[in-house]
Amino acid sequence: MSGPVSTAGVVCFRGDDVLLIKRGKPPRLGQWSIPGGRIEWGEAAIAAARRELMEETGVEAEILALVDVVDGVFVGDDGEVQRHYVMIDYAARWTSGEPVAGDDAADARFVPMSEVDAVVEWQETRRVIHEAWARFGGA
Repeated sequence: MSGPVSTAGVVCFRGDDVLLIKRGKPPRLGQWSIPGGRIEWGEAAIAAARRELMEETGVEAEILALVDVVDGVFVGDDGEVQRHYVMIDYAARWTSGEPVAGDDAADARFVPMSEVDAVVEWQETRRVIHEAWARFGGA
C-alpha cells in the first residue's frame, strides 16, 4: 500500500460564478467538482493548481490564497481504502479564457454560486467552495 497522493485544486471565481468541471475519471466519476489534479514530482502546489486549471478548462486565473487542505479518503464496498488524496485547494480570480473540457474533465463551465449546492454532490467540495466565496466572493 502506498501513501496518500498530493493534489492541487482551484476554486475559480468570475463575478458571481464559480468554475466547475464534470469529472471524467474516478473517484467521483461524472460528478461536478473544482478543477484540479496530482502534483507532479518537483512541482510546487500552487504551480500544479495553475497547470491543472489550464489543462482541465483552458482558463487562466490569479491565485488569491490557500482555502483549505482536505483529505479525500475513498473506501470501496469491501470497507478497504481504495484511494487517499491530500487536496490543497486555492481560491482564484478568473483572468482569461472560456472553459473547454480537457485532460480529465468531461465538461467545464461557470456555474452561478446560487446553483452550487444543487450541482456539486460531495459535501467537502461544497464546503470549500462556500468558504472561498465567503472570503473572496465576487473576486
